Formats: sequence, structure tokens, C-alpha cells
Amino acid sequence: MSLVVSAGGHSFCLQAGKGFPISKPKGYKFGPRAALVEATPRVNGSPSSTSIQVLATDRAEELKAEARALARAADASVYSPQLLAKKYGSRPVKAVKRTLEILVALGTFALKLFLDQKNGTLDQNKRKRAAELRTIFTRLGPTFIKLGQGLSTRPDLCPPEYLEELAQLQDALPTFPDADAFSCIETELGMPLESIFSTISPTPIAAASLGQVYKARLKYSGQTVAVKVQRPGIEDAIGLDFYLIRGLGFFINKYVDIITTDAVALIDEFASRVYQELNYVQEGQNARKFKMLYADKEDILVPDIFWNYTSGKVLTMEWVDGVKLNEQAAIERQGLKLLDLVTTGIQCSLRQLLEYGYFHADPHPGNLLATPEGKLAFLDFGMMSETPEEARFAIIGHVVHMVNRDYEAMARDYYALDFLSTDVDVSPIVPALRDFFDDALSYTVSELNFKTLVDGLGSVLYQYPFNVPPYYALILRSLTVLEGLALYADPNFKVLAASYPYFAKRLLTDPNPYLRDALIELLFKDERFRWNRLENLLVQGSKDRDFSAKDALQPVLKLLLGPDGEELRTLVIKEAVRVTEAFTLCTFVDTYNSVPSFMRSLIFNGNGALAMSSAELQSMMELRDQVFRIWGLLRSSENFDPALLQPILQVSKLYLCCSLVTKVERDILRHRHRSHN
Repeated sequence: MSLVVSAGGHSFCLQAGKGFPISKPKGYKFGPRAALVEATPRVNGSPSSTSIQVLATDRAEELKAEARALARAADASVYSPQLLAKKYGSRPVKAVKRTLEILVALGTFALKLFLDQKNGTLDQNKRKRAAELRTIFTRLGPTFIKLGQGLSTRPDLCPPEYLEELAQLQDALPTFPDADAFSCIETELGMPLESIFSTISPTPIAAASLGQVYKARLKYSGQTVAVKVQRPGIEDAIGLDFYLIRGLGFFINKYVDIITTDAVALIDEFASRVYQELNYVQEGQNARKFKMLYADKEDILVPDIFWNYTSGKVLTMEWVDGVKLNEQAAIERQGLKLLDLVTTGIQCSLRQLLEYGYFHADPHPGNLLATPEGKLAFLDFGMMSETPEEARFAIIGHVVHMVNRDYEAMARDYYALDFLSTDVDVSPIVPALRDFFDDALSYTVSELNFKTLVDGLGSVLYQYPFNVPPYYALILRSLTVLEGLALYADPNFKVLAASYPYFAKRLLTDPNPYLRDALIELLFKDERFRWNRLENLLVQGSKDRDFSAKDALQPVLKLLLGPDGEELRTLVIKEAVRVTEAFTLCTFVDTYNSVPSFMRSLIFNGNGALAMSSAELQSMMELRDQVFRIWGLLRSSENFDPALLQPILQVSKLYLCCSLVTKVERDILRHRHRSHN
């Protein structure tokens, strides 16, 4: 049995009975442990006042340690296109040399693929070419390693041979000398290595694009940690690549008409994220924020950061044992189900993107681990991004509008998503959306493929003056990577099918005005209530593990009783009358049909009580059955209280009473008018 042990997004394999030894690096002699951990006293199972003071003291010390770490990272580099242009613009020889290096490497590979196709040996040489591509990406450095990492999670883009080879870019990269790493730790932290760790692995247990990781034991507490050390000269290598890529972006903006998105803006966004990864204190702060927001779920694990031993180029964090999500056999040997872990990842990712808007923008397999306890561990928080608040709600509404084929509403969503300026008329876009999605949505929700939808939507966007904001590109990358990971578990897995319950739940329960209006717009059309839409939302929303029938429709009920709910109250009452008529009529029909035929003429006097078309009768019976099903869905929830719907009944009674009073008043006035005449 083997186990992948990872920290900070880096992994290595342990064979059963052959664990990697924690030993002293050559030349270093470590002393005894310097401190013991004091237990926190408790009184009657609750923290005592002493323990509260201890916690407060610990928090204060943590803040001081974090402040010291920030001071150590004060000179960390920040992405600046102007500084890069100034630096490398004056060094044309180096820039041309790097350009030729990239063109020769990738051009040679492309030529080999062309010759393989021409000679009919493309399939035969797949494994060989895949290994060559991995070698090329490794040789070209961090920027291309990150590109390969992204491709390694896309089984729908790359053949299996390429996936297997490129997956090695996650944790099988060249290392740099250990002496340089240990010297960096001492220089950055300002302490001798032996005063920090009681033991440290003599060689790195994993190497990544930006640094390499050692396994160590803290001297003061004996806790096992992962120590990530940045590669020497990494800033210069990345800076040159982004200088050249940004120049390509200007070329694309000027000469490639098919790409309407600002390529330079996208490149700047990505480059700024990569530069943030170079600041390990920033990564530590990202991890702390991520843990605060999302580790409240018991199946999510985020490692702690040790601020006293963290700087701009050194990151010390809690050690995590786990198996990468793309290693299905290893996960199942631990008695875990991969699809359960993938579903947990999807739920957490949806919360990241659409609740708090703070999301992990680099979820490749090395950063998502299954722990032996069945938790999903998120690692490596260097690349994070945020979804604007308005866009979060627009995305939820957009998905629901798409599933329900409401293309007019879909087109209007692009204003809130900041894809279009408000002065652009969206009416010409509606037919294009209808043409594509009517075909794509001929499948059921469970058959929809996220990548197919993204690609199809992209073809629509290219035809109109859309501008995709940078944050959205990172969302698409995050979701497509997530779908790629899911496909490892099940080639037929559909992220949208697994995600839609979350969208339905949010639409039913979120009080945000945008979502509340989207729900009302979805449920009412031409002053008629669409019961099938409500039933579908309840069926899908109830599949979400956090769904609460108690909270369902609460936003609409609040609006119904509020000062701005007059129009909605009118619609609800009209529908209540229609439902009442349906139940009354269907009860009469059921009674009529239960009576023997020879008695019907005697009881109902043969007066044509059922004088309505079969289509009208069928519509009434379908309405009654739908209401019964929806009531059953609500009642089946453990925490549902029927009294929650009391406001609708009260409003209905009030409306009916007012209608009756108004009718009586009209009759009195009419009678008086006739008497006067």
C-alpha cells in the first residue's frame, strides 16, 4: 500500500513499511526540545476563565507573530508591467534569447506531431510525445509548468497518455540544492536551523514550480510541519516570461479580431496572482481567511500556519497526510468513496464562488487531498481570487434562467455580470442564445456538460460586444479544473448536475433582492403561477445537504407582506382563487365519477354540470396534482412548519373579504341608483 503525503500542494509517495525518515541534514546538530505544551483547564466541560485568558493571550501572540512575518516580507515583489518593461526592455538580447528558446521548443514539438499525423503514427507515439511535452514544460520553467498542471486535469482535452505524463508536473519537478534551501531558511527567519527544528528531512520530499518542501519537526512543540522554500531566481524567470507574454497580448488585441476580450488585462490579472504566490506571508494570510470562511464544515480541512517561522520566501504550515483526488484506487483502499469527496469539493467550491466570493483559483490534484479520516484537504493558497458581490447573485440567476430556458432574462444577466455596458441592446443576443441552448438543453440537467456549455456560450460571446472581466476567467478556470477532477472519478460525471441543487436552494432561500426578483420572475409569467417551475426548484433544492424547507420561499413571503408587495399579492390571490377552483372542480369530478352511471342523471339532474372541454378539465386536474406533489415535498422535510404558509391564507382571506365587501357596496349603489330613477 502506498500513501501520498502532501503539504502546501506538494505530494510524495510512501510505501507501506518504508516511511521517509526524518533525519538531520548533514552539518547540522539539533538540541533537545525547548518547550512543553500546557493543557487548557476546563470547568464542567466548558472553558474556564483561565482558559479564555489563555486563548486571548494565544491570539494576541499569533497577531504579533503575523506582524513580524509581514515585516520579514516587506520587500516582497509586486507585479508591475511598467517595472518589467523598464527592466527587460533595456535587455533586448535576453528577451530575444528567451523568445527563441520558447519558439524552438514548442515549434519542434508541433513539427513532430505534424510528421506523426502525416506518417500515420500519431496514436503509436502518444506516450513518447507526452513525455517529451512534459520535459519541454519542465525545461521552459515555472510559467509553462503551471500551464501543464492545468492541462493535466482536463481529460476532455488531453488523451490519457498526456494526462499521466503532465500529472507528474504536480510533484515530480527538479529540485535545487538543499544547502541553498537551508541557507534561505536561516536568512529569512534570522535564526539558526537547529534552533527552529529538532529534525528536518535532509532532502526535499516534493518540488513544485515555485519552491520545494521539507518535512520537519518543530523544536518548541514537537509538531510535524511542512516547510516550503522558494526557488532561487524565480522572480527573474517569471518576470521575463510575463514581459514577453504581455507583448503577445498587445499583438492579440491589435490584430486578432476573433478575440474580443482584452488579452492584456487577462494576462495582467494572471501575472498579479502568480506574483502573489511568490509572497509566502500573503499565502499564509490567504490560508487563514480560507479556513475561517469554509472550514466550518466537518468534512473540510485547512492546515494551520506557523507565523514565527514564515517569511516572504519560507512558509511553515501544519503537515497533512492524504491522497490526491485523481488517485482513485489509493482512495478506495482507505475505504473512502471518491465521488463523495468530489461532491464535497463541488459544494465547497460553490460556497467559495457564490457565498463569500473568495475562492481557490488553482485547485489542481496536488492541492486537493483525501485524508485518511475522509476529509477533503485544501492546500496551497498562493493563487486566490474574489467574485464581486453583484456578480455572485447574477451567476446564480443566470444558471437558473439557463436551465429554465428564459433567454430574455439570461441576456439581461450580462449587465449584472459586467459583460456588457448598460447602453448595449441585448434583444439581438436572445435569438443566438436560444439557437445554442435549445440544442444544448435538449438533454436533461443531469446530462449537461459544463465545458460544452462554456464553449458554446463562448461562440455566442464572440459575435457580440462582450468583454469578459478578469475575475470571470479565473472562475471558468476553477470550474473547468473541478470538472476535470470529477471526471477522474466518473467519466460521465456532470458538474452542473451536481451543482444545480445548490443554485435552486439559493434561489428559494436567499433574501437578496436580485435573487428574490429572479425567483418571482421565474415563478410568474403572464400573470400565471408556473407550478412546474416551483416543483422543479423544490425537487432540485432538496438534494442540497443544507436545504431547509423552513427557509424555502421565505424571501417571497416577506415581500408578499411588505409595503412593496401589492403587485405580488394580487398575483398570489388570483392564483389562490384558481387553485381553489381546481380543487373544488376536481373534487366534484371525482365524486361524479365515483357514482354509478345509472344514478348520475338522478343525482345531478342531467344538467351538464361538467360542461367544459376535456383540455380544460385535464389542465385543472394537473394543477391539483402538482399542488399535492409540492405540498408533499414540503411536508417531507423534517423542519417544515405548515404555519409558515399562514400569511398566504391570511392575505387570501383579506382579499376575498375585501372583494366581497366591494361587491356588496357596488350592489347597494346599483340598487340605490335604480330606486332613484
